[in-house]
Amino acid sequence: MPDAAQLQKVLDRIDADFDNSLTRLFALLRIKSISADPAFAGECKAAADHLAKDIASLGFASEVRPTDGHPAVVAKSNGKSGPGRPHALFYGHYDVQPVDPLNLWHRPPFEPVVTDHADGRKIIVGRGAEDDKGQLMTFVEACRAWKSVTGSLPLDLTIVIEGEEEVGSKNFVPFLEKNKADLAADYVLVCDTGMWDQNTPAITTSLRGLVYEEVKIKAANRDLHSGIFGGGAQNPIRVLTRILGGLFDDDGRITIPGFYDGVKDLPADILEQWRKLDLTPEKFLKPIGLSIPAGEKGRLLIEQISSRPTCDVNGIVGGYIGEGSKTVIPAEASAKVSFRLVEGQDPNKIRNAFRDYVSARLPGDCRAEFTDHSNAPAVALDWNMKPLAAARRALAEEWGKDAVLMGSGASIPIVADFKRTLGLDSLLVGFALDDDNIHSPNEKYDLRSFHKGIRSWARILAALAQ
Repeated sequence: MPDAAQLQKVLDRIDADFDNSLTRLFALLRIKSISADPAFAGECKAAADHLAKDIASLGFASEVRPTDGHPAVVAKSNGKSGPGRPHALFYGHYDVQPVDPLNLWHRPPFEPVVTDHADGRKIIVGRGAEDDKGQLMTFVEACRAWKSVTGSLPLDLTIVIEGEEEVGSKNFVPFLEKNKADLAADYVLVCDTGMWDQNTPAITTSLRGLVYEEVKIKAANRDLHSGIFGGGAQNPIRVLTRILGGLFDDDGRITIPGFYDGVKDLPADILEQWRKLDLTPEKFLKPIGLSIPAGEKGRLLIEQISSRPTCDVNGIVGGYIGEGSKTVIPAEASAKVSFRLVEGQDPNKIRNAFRDYVSARLPGDCRAEFTDHSNAPAVALDWNMKPLAAARRALAEEWGKDAVLMGSGASIPIVADFKRTLGLDSLLVGFALDDDNIHSPNEKYDLRSFHKGIRSWARILAALAQ
């Protein structure tokens, strides 16, 4: 078990070797591992090979393994396995989003650079700088420092890095099923999340689930002249918008019967911690030109965006939307609707309840067709999980302030897959910031996030060993 003196030597090593850590990150960032475009399949394989070779240099038994899509990297530490010694599974992904629109980038997206942010911060700019190459390399570099200083790691590790996270990980879940025995561990470590702010670390303790539905309302067998048929024929746009408008009551609650079944309030101490964070509309909404929270009345803004279920209409199509005018009653109208779910909600029940809600409100002469685009459950950590407490202590030591335990309004379906497939809970620690432009042009990662992220993981590994 590492002592304080060993840990300090590891931290000193990280500081002394930071320029080399940055060079290694840049080598990975130059690989154009865009998983969505088949033209870059060779680059995805190159990224997997690059990581497997780099991790092998740390003494891991590392290999590239095929999936039905882009390959995965699996690496096992040659540690001091024994009874009671913890074993963690670290997860990351090497694939990145497409770079479009290219003309909005200030420099070529796969030519990473350290430059100055508008507010004076030093930042790393390049596709994948934060999501997720920079993040996963904070962990790899922490392992490198431990091996360099002590010749070993504080605990046993398996590292798995996939290449299809940005396209839904559809081939990764079968890979997990196939490799269950080889990926056995006590818990999962994930570095694909963010901090509360530039100076405050965070641990993500819950992720909202997702149900994404498309509904199409059909009426007449063709588009109709509104002068001839108006007033006599059903208009699918009117039917659809009436149904969608009824999804919310005057207090911002969702009206689908049974929607809130199983939804629990936050523990009182966590709610009080969140209240003290003072996330106001001025801070959160003003930068996007808004001022009034639109969620459930009587709930904190941070609850509305993190720990409460939501419904959003993401798009509506119907009738004539071209230039000029066309007096038409359309034959059909459609909408895409997403639900962000919390612990206690069953995605299948929510999907069926939405479909029942729509179907029950259809007038005669109308019918509905539904398409299921996505379906993933919410994930919540056990507040008393020992690795959570250990990581929280380690982060406080590095950053000089307590880590915020925060819920994420987003979804990371693979976390639920780890629980369902391997039976493992995930500890989600990341160093991203809200202004990192992930999935957008000019993606960046704060240089400080990368440096202190490495130091943080070094501390976390020591804490987990204890």
